[in-house]
Amino acid sequence: MEQENTTSRNFIEMEIDKDLAEGVYDTVHTRFPPEPNGFLHIGHAKSVILNYGLAKQYGGKFNMRFDDTNPTKERVEFVESIKQDIRWLGADWEDRLFFASDYFGQMYEAAVKLIKMGKAYVSDLSAEEMREYRGTLTEPGKDDPSRERSIEENLALFEDMKNGRFKDGEKVLRAKIDMASPNINLRDPVLYRVAHMEHHNTGNAWCIYPMYDFAHPIEDAIEGITHSICTLEFADHRPLYDWVVHTLEYPHPPRQIEFAKLYLKNVVTGKRYIKKLVEEGIVDGWDDPRLVSISGLRRRGYTPESIWKFVELCGISKANSIAEMPMLEYCIREDLKLKRPRVMAAVDPVKVVIDNYPEGQTEYLKVENNLENPALGMRTVPFCRELYIDGADFMEEPPKKYFRLFPGNEVRLMQAYFVKCVSYEKDGDGKVSVIHCTYDPASKGGNSPDGRKVKGTIHWVAAPYAAEAEVRLFENIVDEEKGVYNEDGSLNLNPHSLVKKKCFVEQTLAEAKAYESFQFVRNGFFCVDAKDSTKEHPVFNRIVSLKSSFKLPANV
Repeated sequence: MEQENTTSRNFIEMEIDKDLAEGVYDTVHTRFPPEPNGFLHIGHAKSVILNYGLAKQYGGKFNMRFDDTNPTKERVEFVESIKQDIRWLGADWEDRLFFASDYFGQMYEAAVKLIKMGKAYVSDLSAEEMREYRGTLTEPGKDDPSRERSIEENLALFEDMKNGRFKDGEKVLRAKIDMASPNINLRDPVLYRVAHMEHHNTGNAWCIYPMYDFAHPIEDAIEGITHSICTLEFADHRPLYDWVVHTLEYPHPPRQIEFAKLYLKNVVTGKRYIKKLVEEGIVDGWDDPRLVSISGLRRRGYTPESIWKFVELCGISKANSIAEMPMLEYCIREDLKLKRPRVMAAVDPVKVVIDNYPEGQTEYLKVENNLENPALGMRTVPFCRELYIDGADFMEEPPKKYFRLFPGNEVRLMQAYFVKCVSYEKDGDGKVSVIHCTYDPASKGGNSPDGRKVKGTIHWVAAPYAAEAEVRLFENIVDEEKGVYNEDGSLNLNPHSLVKKKCFVEQTLAEAKAYESFQFVRNGFFCVDAKDSTKEHPVFNRIVSLKSSFKLPANV
């Protein structure tokens, strides 16, 4: 059993176990540090779940911290949306909410300390000149002409930067490390830049702002973070992270560990592209259900449990890999199938009139809410002479093996009676508008006393009692067959990513609350749209269809 537990642990857990066993740390303290420059997406969910899960697993602490060091892109709107998303995912930071900007004073003092140690200097180079001096992957950089300024001059210039005496880009503070380092991140990286911009948290108190690579390790050290878990692109930045925390002599310096990002095949996750979709009105906001932003997934009807399961199936590794959308869809189906009631809804509805059913009569049928979960109980649905069925459940000239309704064919109305199509009417556009049927009163409950069989069963909604609604059916926002990107780098958009259809649903569904979800028989799982749905005009988003080609790996 002990061997099995060891084998099943991911590499981060094994590193933490080692650190605790060797006394490097006596606790585990993690954090999730998003920059508030956009909404979170499914990839961020992996980081939230990993960091929060590790803290809980080891009985440690979890910090929610905003890395708000770049006022050019950050907004309060994003701060609030991120907090809402993380709470919804179930990561509780309790009273441990922090902002990088809370530490601007300490970061400034840390920069002054480096100057006094001879480890930082003020540079006059422009951004273009700095790139020229930086060198390449095969050639070392050249020393900045300002590199040997005296400590006194650097202190005075840095204070002048803080006091607003220089224009944006006129001066920067650089670390003095090694311009010949094979790691370009150590070639005297910029620590501070001048930016005369109002900050969402500190207002106009500062006109200089620390760079992420300088601020982040300081934040971790101040907060007592033990394991700074981040994605693989920061592996080359780890030497700089270590240089900052060790040079500044923080006690018990945190340790950075990198893991592979979560990538979804043929899915747009990049903030730059999502922002473009939002700004151009291609989607109706960061919470559009076609996006895999956390708010978009929530609005579409995904659950926190399904996302946790998805992250678990993807696993934690050091190697980049690509997950597919069907795996995420599998997770939401598995989560909802025993939890949600199965209701009847007629999409692209066509009216059915049962000619031999008594006019003005209504009977009430007892129907199970979920055949696989009796604990969800029963409900009562009305049945009468006029019904609506799915438009796809009738064909004038059906192909072979079509077992639903067509002229002369008999089908079972779910939980009700056998009916046979005897004729149909068309409207002025030539579209079938009314189907006339007869029913067998002896077949109540869906079984005939004479033992005859029918191959087709269709669902229905009693017309006088139905609520008219809109359903929204989604596909990938990009055209997967043509590829995600065009030659010019633009997104290859799918014109059928959103289809709206008329629908009639059981009357009680008009009272459903935002985010409440149901299984519409044979059509999939649907969720009440939180933005557009009203009692007068219910709107349901299809979360996922019922069919899936995804197979859970045998070793899971």
